[in-house]
Amino acid sequence: MGFGSLWHWAIVLIVVLIFFGRGRISEIMGDFGSGIKNFKQGMDDDGPQSAPPPVRIAASETVASPASTETPAGASRD
Repeated sequence: MGFGSLWHWAIVLIVVLIFFGRGRISEIMGDFGSGIKNFKQGMDDDGPQSAPPPVRIAASETVASPASTETPAGASRD
């Protein structure tokens, strides 16, 4: 009786059905199938995405530091 004989697999199948039952095996296979489906969906979502080009800031758009700002006429600096 070899590993690949028909009787060997028939006995294994009967033992598995006794331990798990038909309903439990179908649940396991359904969960397995949905897991594969979710995995494939996740792989498609994580596909190569191009990054937006960097934004260039012109020299005239730079922000002045607070120490170099001017005070309005007549206002005193503390």
